[in-house]
Amino acid sequence: MLLRCLVLALACLLSACAGLPAVPASPYVPAIAASPSNELGRLAAPFNGSTEGLSGARVLAQGAFALDARLELIRRAQSSLDLQYYLLGNDKTGKLILRELRDAARRGVRVRLLLDDFYTTKLDPLLLGLATWPNVEIRLFNPFVAGRDHSATRWMGFAADFRRLNHRMHNKLFMADGAFAIAGGRNLADEYFLRSEGANFIDLDMLLAGPVVTELQTIFDNYWNSEVVYPLHTIVPAIDSTAELRAEFDRRTSRKEAPLPPTPPETDMFGDPPLGTLIAQGRFEMIPARANAVADSPTKALQTDDGEWARERRPPTVAERMRVQLDQARFSVDIVSPYFLPGEEGMAQIARLRARDVQMSVATNSLADTDEPLVNINYNNYRVEMLRLGVRLYEVSSEQIKRSLNLRKVFRQSRGRLHAKLALIDREWSLIGSLNFDPRSAHINTELGVRLESFEVAHRLLDAYQVDNVESAYELRLKPGTDKIQWISTDGEDAVYDDEPEANMLVKLKLLLFSWFVPSDLL
Repeated sequence: MLLRCLVLALACLLSACAGLPAVPASPYVPAIAASPSNELGRLAAPFNGSTEGLSGARVLAQGAFALDARLELIRRAQSSLDLQYYLLGNDKTGKLILRELRDAARRGVRVRLLLDDFYTTKLDPLLLGLATWPNVEIRLFNPFVAGRDHSATRWMGFAADFRRLNHRMHNKLFMADGAFAIAGGRNLADEYFLRSEGANFIDLDMLLAGPVVTELQTIFDNYWNSEVVYPLHTIVPAIDSTAELRAEFDRRTSRKEAPLPPTPPETDMFGDPPLGTLIAQGRFEMIPARANAVADSPTKALQTDDGEWARERRPPTVAERMRVQLDQARFSVDIVSPYFLPGEEGMAQIARLRARDVQMSVATNSLADTDEPLVNINYNNYRVEMLRLGVRLYEVSSEQIKRSLNLRKVFRQSRGRLHAKLALIDREWSLIGSLNFDPRSAHINTELGVRLESFEVAHRLLDAYQVDNVESAYELRLKPGTDKIQWISTDGEDAVYDDEPEANMLVKLKLLLFSWFVPSDLL
């Protein structure tokens, strides 16, 4: 066994050093525009023909409605499905999506699936099986070239080609018939739709129609045709026959392996029925909003920062655009982010905003419940200064979630964690997408964001994420007369803690030791 692992590791290292295969340039493949000749195109027509240039938006705050919307769009698509994701799970949700894409391709829908390659371990047979169908093409962003079936050998490849493989495509985007898009923070896996037994995420998506979808199509095309994206077959040649690949695909995506989710409730938290019900009733409505979409260059992974001159020549990143928007705030900024590492630049911006008396709140994960503890340890370095500046800080906690009137039924048997990425400016502008408030999102990974100007959208987000009525988090304050942090329960009991709630000493010590060896700009 040890010898086999050593051989695999050596093969991975040698292959990684050999580099990526040369791929002949292929013709530029564009998205298919929305058309009134199909159902989704007709539904989106009022926004596509808007003389005011407004887009349509619907907040998908609840996992059941977010998954239902994706399944409905796949099943109703007639011309094209374009999906771009950081993670597609080898679980019941990921397999369900793959099965539905296969069914769409069978009826003639063109399917393009673009995945970051970091989390595709053991997915190759499924991807190859899907790719055997006409109308399906799968591409990988910044792929691993060897040792793909084993996490250990992938990590060996990572070590051999760290600079390239450290850069990942963090974007999340779903489009159907060029008419509707879903953008936000959710990946395609169980925990993002409250289907995991262990831990689930509080997350956010936005269903979109109108001009912003055309912008998102252009973004997708830029990635799909990028030099850092490779067709699946150039990285993973198919050894088995088409029949064998399809049989394996059918077995692994069967109803037993990938069951349908329960039917969503009759209405969501805003009183709106599921997407399929709305379409069937012929009363499909969305909130009008002025919206635009932005994304990092797909070759952000290849760019190096050589000073101010270089920064002026490259397109601004999503993080840089976001900072410009935050500086325009007149009276309030509310941020929800699972990982919050402001750094020196971010702290300087917070100080500027507070100097203008702009009210600020930040909600992020607590140490006990974050899925990235090292990020949390580094975030801790900024808490005292933010509190001194008057920023309201909240840390989401599983125990607090289970006491929340809104969330305790959903998270009764699983841990709850924050994964939504959201900024509200003056409670009129909303910034949503894949961007975390940390150095990795700002400088390393590629990201996608959507900016919406709508009072109604902003206030639905305020309500959904309890910005003004926090029940699922601890509020942080400085102990009077000191720089010591206290955690105050927001569940009505107002209990006060002088140490990180629910985080044991062994975990804190271990993370502190690790934090000495992991630079914050890699987090």
